[in-house]
Amino acid sequence: MNVLMKCESGVVSRFGGDVIFRDLNWTIREGETWAIVGPVGSGKTTLAEMILGRHRLVEGVLQWPALNRLPADAIRRVSFKEESRAFSYSKHYYQQRFNFIEPDDDISLDTFLRVDRVTTDAEVQRIAEQLGIAHLLALSLIKLSNGQMRRARLARALLAQPEWILLDEPFMGLDSQGRHDLVELLRTLIQQGIRITLITRPEMLPDWVTHVIALEQQHVTFQGERSAFHPEVIASEVKPIPVATLTEPIIELTNVNVAYGGKRILHDLNWTVRRGERWALLGPNGAGKTTLLSLIAGDHPQAYSNDLKLWGRQRGSGESIWDIKRKIGLLSPEFHLYFTEPLSAFDAASTGFHDVLVQRAITDEQHAKLSQLFTTFDLMSLADKRFTRLSTGQQRLVLLLRAIVKSPQLLILDEPFQGLDSASIARAREWLDTELSSDQTLIFVTHYEDEIPQCVTKTLRLTSP
Repeated sequence: MNVLMKCESGVVSRFGGDVIFRDLNWTIREGETWAIVGPVGSGKTTLAEMILGRHRLVEGVLQWPALNRLPADAIRRVSFKEESRAFSYSKHYYQQRFNFIEPDDDISLDTFLRVDRVTTDAEVQRIAEQLGIAHLLALSLIKLSNGQMRRARLARALLAQPEWILLDEPFMGLDSQGRHDLVELLRTLIQQGIRITLITRPEMLPDWVTHVIALEQQHVTFQGERSAFHPEVIASEVKPIPVATLTEPIIELTNVNVAYGGKRILHDLNWTVRRGERWALLGPNGAGKTTLLSLIAGDHPQAYSNDLKLWGRQRGSGESIWDIKRKIGLLSPEFHLYFTEPLSAFDAASTGFHDVLVQRAITDEQHAKLSQLFTTFDLMSLADKRFTRLSTGQQRLVLLLRAIVKSPQLLILDEPFQGLDSASIARAREWLDTELSSDQTLIFVTHYEDEIPQCVTKTLRLTSP
């Protein structure tokens, strides 16, 4: 069987930086489909970047004998966040997803797919249809959902006619049907001769994965056939603190309707959330969960045209957006995309005290509280590291601390465990079950019902309009 990539006795370092891997031996052969797994910060993304040739080989041998082009041209990596010549979230702000965008600042999905690509209308249409996003081609890229943006990035990669695709957590943000559809699409691509390597959680390995390499702290702990890989999945076993009942409402939605260009997103929605309640917000992609949360968090302009009360006050009756955000802690995949400031991990989390994305001074008491959280979540070793250089999972944990640090009256966690390993998920669930005060309210969004904390006792399930 021909060798696709071979690393022998490799000592790999970042260009001008520290050594990442020592004595790395890894061979990928034609016909093998590998998955890279491991806990948060274990080096999964770094290993994928090594395949791309983005890190320096200090010792050993690294070869790609079966590629017809240089790795930078032949291999495409599709990750969580798009930051390239085609599009950068650093040039936008979060609320633009729900508002009018100046034409000079706008880019459609169709344009995004064509930037730096020589392609035909027919090819763009074919790939877009294959990935189920053809109906979105005219839409502003910034308005795509988390799952839609992942498909868009895969479509853009395919239009480059790659020999090999590296997929970094491709199933994050997709509902069960979306995950099934993507698994089958990738199966088709493999059958068509496209080599695929993916980074994913061990419990989410598709059946077409043939081999696994497992990492922990930049060391290989397993390497071989998938049938011999038996990962440990850690679950939390805690008794949550009882919550208050029949308290005053903090969210009251009455016959709420939201539509874009004639397309209905929310229709006659009625929902009351009381202080201290713990809710799961469930539903497939496109059901309107993100839109609903944006109404509550003060980011969506159609809140003013609906019957929406927050903490007993009609939305639009004179309160500012900062009056609302002061009471809310928020984490979402979309918000994560816009966190691009050059801050340390500690400073990034500290912005949660002020509901901003830039560094502000904090008190000694606030510093002590945040330090305690970093210790609890085993993140102190990352406190001084640049946030943008952390792994996706590490960034997500830092932003979780940002959401909870001010002990908000309402905590909104939209798919907070994306990119986390089972141990990190268990730790976060245990914290939510035991550390939220009885009068704090929680809205928890997920596509994996086994992630829901035990303290959650109520459910709102949306369906696609």
